Amino acid sequence: MNDEIKGMALGVVGVAIFSITLPATRIAVSGLEPVIVGLGRAVVAAGLAALTLAITRQPLPTPAQLKRLVVTALGVVLGFPLFSAIAMLYVPAVHGGIVLGVLPLATTAAGAVFCGEKPSPKFWAVALLGSALVVAFAMIRGAGALQAADLWLLAAAVSAGAGYAVGGELSRTMGGWQVICWALIVSLPFIVPPVLWYLPDVDWRAPLPVWGAFLYVAVFSQFLGFFAWNRGLAMGGVARVGQVQLLQLFLTLLASAVLLGEVIDAVTIGFAVAVVGTVAISRRMPVARRDV
Repeated sequence: MNDEIKGMALGVVGVAIFSITLPATRIAVSGLEPVIVGLGRAVVAAGLAALTLAITRQPLPTPAQLKRLVVTALGVVLGFPLFSAIAMLYVPAVHGGIVLGVLPLATTAAGAVFCGEKPSPKFWAVALLGSALVVAFAMIRGAGALQAADLWLLAAAVSAGAGYAVGGELSRTMGGWQVICWALIVSLPFIVPPVLWYLPDVDWRAPLPVWGAFLYVAVFSQFLGFFAWNRGLAMGGVARVGQVQLLQLFLTLLASAVLLGEVIDAVTIGFAVAVVGTVAISRRMPVARRDV
Protein backbone atom coordinates (compact mmCIF):
# COMPACT_ATOMS: atom_id res chain seq x y z
CA MET A 1 0.00 0.00 0.00
CA ASN A 2 1.60 3.27 -1.12
CA ASP A 3 1.54 6.56 0.77
CA GLU A 4 -1.25 8.01 -1.37
CA ILE A 5 -3.64 5.14 -0.58
CA LYS A 6 -2.69 5.27 3.10
CA GLY A 7 -3.31 9.00 3.04
CA MET A 8 -6.75 8.53 1.49
CA ALA A 9 -7.61 5.88 4.11
CA LEU A 10 -6.56 8.16 6.96
CA GLY A 11 -8.53 10.96 5.34
CA VAL A 12 -11.67 8.80 5.43
CA VAL A 13 -11.09 8.11 9.15
CA GLY A 14 -10.73 11.83 9.83
CA VAL A 15 -13.80 12.74 7.80
CA ALA A 16 -15.84 10.01 9.53
CA ILE A 17 -15.02 11.65 12.87
CA PHE A 18 -15.73 15.13 11.50
CA SER A 19 -19.05 13.99 10.01
CA ILE A 20 -20.74 14.30 13.41
CA THR A 21 -19.42 17.84 13.98
CA LEU A 22 -22.25 19.94 12.53
CA PRO A 23 -25.11 17.92 14.09
CA ALA A 24 -23.28 17.90 17.43
CA THR A 25 -22.64 21.63 17.17
CA ARG A 26 -26.32 22.19 16.43
CA ILE A 27 -27.23 20.31 19.62
CA ALA A 28 -24.59 22.07 21.70
CA VAL A 29 -25.62 25.62 20.72
CA SER A 30 -29.22 24.82 21.69
CA GLY A 31 -28.09 25.10 25.31
CA LEU A 32 -24.76 26.94 25.24
CA GLU A 33 -23.44 30.20 23.80
CA PRO A 34 -21.82 29.83 20.34
CA VAL A 35 -18.55 31.27 21.68
CA ILE A 36 -18.46 28.63 24.41
CA VAL A 37 -19.16 25.88 21.88
CA GLY A 38 -16.90 27.24 19.13
CA LEU A 39 -13.92 28.29 21.25
CA GLY A 40 -14.54 26.49 24.54
CA ARG A 41 -14.15 23.18 22.74
CA ALA A 42 -10.65 24.28 21.72
CA VAL A 43 -9.77 25.15 25.32
CA VAL A 44 -10.70 21.61 26.37
CA ALA A 45 -8.76 20.15 23.44
CA ALA A 46 -5.76 22.36 24.27
CA GLY A 47 -5.67 20.82 27.74
CA LEU A 48 -5.49 17.35 26.16
CA ALA A 49 -2.85 18.61 23.72
CA ALA A 50 -0.67 20.03 26.51
CA LEU A 51 -0.87 16.73 28.39
CA THR A 52 0.03 14.77 25.25
CA LEU A 53 3.00 17.02 24.42
CA ALA A 54 4.27 16.85 28.00
CA ILE A 55 4.04 13.07 28.23
CA THR A 56 5.81 12.56 24.89
CA ARG A 57 8.34 15.37 25.54
CA GLN A 58 8.03 16.96 22.12
CA PRO A 59 10.57 19.64 21.11
CA LEU A 60 9.40 23.22 20.73
CA PRO A 61 8.46 24.32 17.18
CA THR A 62 11.02 26.29 15.19
CA PRO A 63 10.23 29.93 14.27
CA ALA A 64 9.37 28.85 10.71
CA GLN A 65 7.04 26.13 12.00
CA LEU A 66 5.48 28.56 14.47
CA LYS A 67 4.36 30.88 11.65
CA ARG A 68 2.52 28.03 9.93
CA LEU A 69 1.06 26.85 13.22
CA VAL A 70 -0.50 30.29 13.69
CA VAL A 71 -2.19 30.03 10.28
CA THR A 72 -3.37 26.51 11.10
CA ALA A 73 -4.72 27.63 14.47
CA LEU A 74 -6.55 30.63 13.01
CA GLY A 75 -8.21 28.31 10.48
CA VAL A 76 -9.17 25.13 12.32
CA VAL A 77 -9.09 26.16 15.98
CA LEU A 78 -10.51 29.69 15.83
CA GLY A 79 -12.22 30.34 12.48
CA PHE A 80 -14.10 27.18 11.51
CA PRO A 81 -15.42 26.25 14.99
CA LEU A 82 -16.61 29.77 15.80
CA PHE A 83 -18.13 30.59 12.39
CA SER A 84 -19.90 27.22 12.10
CA ALA A 85 -21.25 27.50 15.66
CA ILE A 86 -22.74 30.90 14.86
CA ALA A 87 -24.24 29.55 11.61
CA MET A 88 -25.83 26.60 13.42
CA LEU A 89 -27.88 29.08 15.46
CA TYR A 90 -29.80 30.05 12.33
CA VAL A 91 -29.79 27.06 9.96
CA PRO A 92 -30.34 23.30 10.38
CA ALA A 93 -27.40 20.91 10.23
CA VAL A 94 -28.42 19.67 6.76
CA HIS A 95 -27.98 23.23 5.52
CA GLY A 96 -24.35 22.82 6.53
CA GLY A 97 -24.13 20.41 3.60
CA ILE A 98 -23.61 23.49 1.46
CA VAL A 99 -20.37 24.30 3.24
CA LEU A 100 -19.34 20.64 2.99
CA GLY A 101 -19.65 21.00 -0.77
CA VAL A 102 -17.49 24.11 -0.88
CA LEU A 103 -14.89 22.96 1.65
CA PRO A 104 -12.95 20.57 -0.64
CA LEU A 105 -12.58 23.35 -3.22
CA ALA A 106 -11.39 25.75 -0.51
CA THR A 107 -8.89 23.14 0.68
CA THR A 108 -7.59 22.53 -2.84
CA ALA A 109 -7.26 26.27 -3.50
CA ALA A 110 -5.43 26.76 -0.20
CA GLY A 111 -3.13 23.87 -1.08
CA ALA A 112 -2.21 25.68 -4.29
CA VAL A 113 -1.67 29.03 -2.55
CA PHE A 114 0.10 27.93 0.64
CA CYS A 115 1.66 24.57 -0.23
CA GLY A 116 2.72 24.95 -3.86
CA GLU A 117 0.47 22.15 -5.14
CA LYS A 118 -0.57 22.38 -8.78
CA PRO A 119 -3.78 20.47 -9.55
CA SER A 120 -4.34 19.86 -13.25
CA PRO A 121 -7.35 21.39 -15.08
CA LYS A 122 -8.91 17.91 -15.20
CA PHE A 123 -8.59 17.62 -11.42
CA TRP A 124 -10.31 20.98 -10.96
CA ALA A 125 -13.12 19.90 -13.29
CA VAL A 126 -13.76 16.69 -11.33
CA ALA A 127 -13.51 18.58 -8.02
CA LEU A 128 -16.08 21.14 -9.19
CA LEU A 129 -18.42 18.34 -10.27
CA GLY A 130 -18.14 16.62 -6.88
CA SER A 131 -18.81 19.86 -5.02
CA ALA A 132 -21.79 20.65 -7.24
CA LEU A 133 -23.26 17.21 -6.51
CA VAL A 134 -22.95 17.67 -2.74
CA VAL A 135 -24.47 21.17 -2.81
CA ALA A 136 -27.31 19.97 -5.06
CA PHE A 137 -27.99 17.04 -2.74
CA ALA A 138 -28.05 19.34 0.31
CA MET A 139 -30.60 21.56 -1.43
CA ILE A 140 -32.77 18.55 -2.35
CA ARG A 141 -32.61 17.26 1.23
CA GLY A 142 -34.14 20.46 2.51
CA ALA A 143 -31.22 22.83 2.98
CA GLY A 144 -33.44 25.52 1.52
CA ALA A 145 -32.46 28.69 -0.27
CA LEU A 146 -29.26 30.57 0.39
CA GLN A 147 -29.54 33.02 3.29
CA ALA A 148 -27.50 35.41 5.42
CA ALA A 149 -26.18 32.63 7.67
CA ASP A 150 -24.42 31.17 4.63
CA LEU A 151 -21.88 33.98 4.93
CA TRP A 152 -20.84 32.42 8.23
CA LEU A 153 -20.67 29.01 6.55
CA LEU A 154 -18.57 30.47 3.73
CA ALA A 155 -16.20 32.04 6.27
CA ALA A 156 -16.02 28.65 8.01
CA ALA A 157 -15.13 26.91 4.74
CA VAL A 158 -12.40 29.41 3.84
CA SER A 159 -10.94 29.22 7.36
CA ALA A 160 -10.95 25.43 7.42
CA GLY A 161 -9.51 25.16 3.91
CA ALA A 162 -6.54 27.34 4.80
CA GLY A 163 -6.02 25.59 8.13
CA TYR A 164 -6.25 22.12 6.60
CA ALA A 165 -3.83 22.94 3.80
CA VAL A 166 -1.15 24.58 5.93
CA GLY A 167 -1.53 22.03 8.72
CA GLY A 168 -1.37 19.14 6.28
CA GLU A 169 1.77 20.50 4.62
CA LEU A 170 3.42 21.11 7.99
CA SER A 171 2.58 17.54 9.02
CA ARG A 172 4.99 16.27 6.35
CA THR A 173 7.91 17.38 8.52
CA MET A 174 6.41 17.79 11.98
CA GLY A 175 3.92 14.92 12.30
CA GLY A 176 0.13 15.05 12.11
CA TRP A 177 -0.77 14.83 15.80
CA GLN A 178 2.05 17.19 16.77
CA VAL A 179 0.65 19.85 14.43
CA ILE A 180 -2.84 19.89 15.95
CA CYS A 181 -1.41 19.75 19.49
CA TRP A 182 0.86 22.74 18.93
CA ALA A 183 -1.82 24.60 16.96
CA LEU A 184 -4.14 24.27 19.96
CA ILE A 185 -1.43 25.57 22.31
CA VAL A 186 -0.65 28.48 19.98
CA SER A 187 -4.34 29.39 19.86
CA LEU A 188 -4.74 29.80 23.63
CA PRO A 189 -4.02 33.57 23.73
CA PHE A 190 -6.79 34.07 21.15
CA ILE A 191 -9.44 31.77 22.60
CA VAL A 192 -9.10 31.98 26.39
CA PRO A 193 -10.14 35.67 26.82
CA PRO A 194 -13.51 35.37 24.99
CA VAL A 195 -14.25 32.06 26.71
CA LEU A 196 -13.59 33.63 30.12
CA TRP A 197 -15.82 36.55 29.15
CA TYR A 198 -18.77 34.27 28.40
CA LEU A 199 -18.06 31.74 31.17
CA PRO A 200 -20.33 33.43 33.78
CA ASP A 201 -23.27 33.01 31.39
CA VAL A 202 -22.80 29.25 30.97
CA ASP A 203 -25.86 27.21 31.91
CA TRP A 204 -24.21 24.42 33.88
CA ARG A 205 -27.62 22.76 34.20
CA ALA A 206 -27.98 22.38 30.44
CA PRO A 207 -29.39 18.98 29.37
CA LEU A 208 -27.01 16.02 29.19
CA PRO A 209 -27.22 15.77 25.36
CA VAL A 210 -25.95 19.37 25.14
CA TRP A 211 -22.88 18.56 27.22
CA GLY A 212 -22.39 15.27 25.41
CA ALA A 213 -22.39 17.09 22.08
CA PHE A 214 -19.95 19.66 23.45
CA LEU A 215 -17.57 16.94 24.63
CA TYR A 216 -17.74 15.26 21.23
CA VAL A 217 -16.72 18.38 19.32
CA ALA A 218 -14.00 19.09 21.90
CA VAL A 219 -12.40 15.65 22.13
CA PHE A 220 -13.09 14.17 18.69
CA SER A 221 -13.77 16.99 16.23
CA GLN A 222 -11.13 19.36 17.61
CA PHE A 223 -8.49 16.87 18.72
CA LEU A 224 -8.47 13.18 17.83
CA GLY A 225 -9.92 13.60 14.34
CA PHE A 226 -6.92 15.69 13.33
CA PHE A 227 -4.50 12.92 14.25
CA ALA A 228 -5.72 10.96 11.23
CA TRP A 229 -6.69 13.93 9.05
CA ASN A 230 -3.38 15.82 9.20
CA ARG A 231 -1.37 12.66 8.62
CA GLY A 232 -3.60 11.76 5.68
CA LEU A 233 -3.11 15.19 4.06
CA ALA A 234 0.65 14.89 4.56
CA MET A 235 0.86 11.43 2.98
CA GLY A 236 -1.64 11.75 0.15
CA GLY A 237 -1.50 15.45 -0.68
CA VAL A 238 -3.77 18.32 0.32
CA ALA A 239 -5.75 18.51 -2.92
CA ARG A 240 -6.23 14.78 -3.40
CA VAL A 241 -7.10 13.81 0.18
CA GLY A 242 -9.13 17.00 0.55
CA GLN A 243 -11.65 15.54 -1.91
CA VAL A 244 -12.57 12.91 0.69
CA GLN A 245 -14.47 15.69 2.46
CA LEU A 246 -17.13 15.33 -0.24
CA LEU A 247 -18.20 12.14 1.54
CA GLN A 248 -18.79 13.89 4.86
CA LEU A 249 -22.46 14.76 4.35
CA PHE A 250 -23.29 11.18 3.40
CA LEU A 251 -21.39 9.81 6.39
CA THR A 252 -23.42 12.18 8.56
CA LEU A 253 -26.63 10.74 7.11
CA LEU A 254 -25.32 7.20 7.61
CA ALA A 255 -24.62 7.97 11.27
CA SER A 256 -28.14 9.35 11.60
CA ALA A 257 -29.51 6.10 10.16
CA VAL A 258 -27.52 3.97 12.60
CA LEU A 259 -28.02 6.12 15.69
CA LEU A 260 -31.45 7.62 15.07
CA GLY A 261 -33.10 5.10 12.78
CA GLU A 262 -33.46 7.56 9.90
CA VAL A 263 -34.12 6.04 6.49
CA ILE A 264 -31.58 6.30 3.68
CA ASP A 265 -33.51 6.52 0.42
CA ALA A 266 -32.55 5.74 -3.17
CA VAL A 267 -31.79 9.39 -3.95
CA THR A 268 -29.23 9.50 -1.14
CA ILE A 269 -27.61 6.29 -2.34
CA GLY A 270 -27.51 7.57 -5.92
CA PHE A 271 -25.84 10.85 -4.99
CA ALA A 272 -23.41 9.06 -2.66
CA VAL A 273 -22.33 6.67 -5.43
CA ALA A 274 -21.87 9.58 -7.83
CA VAL A 275 -19.77 11.52 -5.31
CA VAL A 276 -17.64 8.45 -4.53
CA GLY A 277 -17.10 8.19 -8.27
CA THR A 278 -15.77 11.75 -8.48
CA VAL A 279 -13.39 11.09 -5.56
CA ALA A 280 -12.15 7.92 -7.27
CA ILE A 281 -11.68 9.71 -10.59
CA SER A 282 -9.85 12.61 -8.93
CA ARG A 283 -7.21 10.14 -7.72
CA ARG A 284 -6.24 9.58 -11.35
CA MET A 285 -5.94 13.27 -12.18
CA PRO A 286 -2.43 14.80 -11.99
CA VAL A 287 -1.53 16.97 -8.98
CA ALA A 288 2.05 18.24 -8.75
CA ARG A 289 3.52 18.51 -5.23
CA ARG A 290 6.71 20.26 -4.22
CA ASP A 291 9.36 18.32 -2.33
CA VAL A 292 9.70 18.77 1.43
